[in-house]
Amino acid sequence: MAQCIAVVNAGSSSVKFGFYDSEGEETLLLRGAVEQIGVSPTLSASDGAGNDVVERSWPKDGFTHAQAMTSVLDVAREFLPEGSTVVGVGHRVVHGGTEFAGPAKVSPEVIAVLEGFSPLAPLHQPHNLAPIKAIAQNRPDIPQVACFDTAFHQTQPHLAQAYALPRELSDEGIKRYGFHGLSYDYVSSRLREVAPDHADKKIIIAHLGNGASVCAIDKGKSVATTMGFTAVEGLVMGTRCGSIDPGVLIYLMDEKGMDARALETLVYKKCGLLGVSGISSDMRTLRGSDDPRAREAIDLFIYRIVREIGSLAAALGGVDGLVFTGGIGQRDAKTRREVAAGCAWLGAELDEARNGGAEGLISTDGSALPMWVVQTDEELVIARQTAVVLGI
Repeated sequence: MAQCIAVVNAGSSSVKFGFYDSEGEETLLLRGAVEQIGVSPTLSASDGAGNDVVERSWPKDGFTHAQAMTSVLDVAREFLPEGSTVVGVGHRVVHGGTEFAGPAKVSPEVIAVLEGFSPLAPLHQPHNLAPIKAIAQNRPDIPQVACFDTAFHQTQPHLAQAYALPRELSDEGIKRYGFHGLSYDYVSSRLREVAPDHADKKIIIAHLGNGASVCAIDKGKSVATTMGFTAVEGLVMGTRCGSIDPGVLIYLMDEKGMDARALETLVYKKCGLLGVSGISSDMRTLRGSDDPRAREAIDLFIYRIVREIGSLAAALGGVDGLVFTGGIGQRDAKTRREVAAGCAWLGAELDEARNGGAEGLISTDGSALPMWVVQTDEELVIARQTAVVLGI
């Protein structure tokens, strides 16, 4: 009988999942994802050997994260080894606030604290907590662990986290937290295998996907990142605007009569690639379009990435390497090419043949700024942290 650690990574438009042998948490039994929730929902899963075992799709309308989780459980019952038992569940939770600097075993008290952070990550936190609460109610015998995207950035210096607000507001916890920490944790550790000579140097990692951020890392520790108090700050994203002058929001309140909820919907769900293009939040769709608005959205996405890389290079006091990860960073060679071109001033030289690969070095041997693609694996980080917390 196989004893498993289940991993649930519920994001704003996807639910990734994995089931790992608890006697060796890196032994993958089943993994997959429900993707493009709200756009064109599809589920795909593969076994531990990477063989595709199922692919399903649903109409866009009415398909929720709750339905995605039901589908995941159906697939697990169908394709896990007979007699498998789940001995622990690890969850990605975007926001841990100042209370959680590392993974935490779930309790009613922990859930209550985490629910209080939902206004800081409205696209993610409710989705992260929904499966936790469902399992706690229906299978309270299974221990659960919350693993936080914010925890990795706790190593940042105070100035990198501070806003220029009255001190009493800062003391209440209004600061730059940073996100995508589970991904940065994995990629920075994976770099020790992909490029061991650079693992302890000054590295910038670009996690590019429907949610996107860039992080400056020195000796494996976070120094600065583009996301801040919430996951809406920083780069242009699929539907999020990224950094914006707060005066624009005040203007929209005064002149357009928008309240807080309307502004929240705007900056999280109607901006970014979708808002600029008026076509789609999906980079694949925009790349395939000849509409000039699609090209403008892509250009703005690239421009902001390149500009933030320059900012993070300054925060690091120099940069020794650039890593691409995330759905777009790993799969879109054109995005990597355009970002590399924008970083020519840093000495970046792309090798077109290498850029077509799935992982590894993509710069020329003579590039002053080495560049790599590293496939992220947030689920494996969660499985590892869950095993440690539960003593499995």
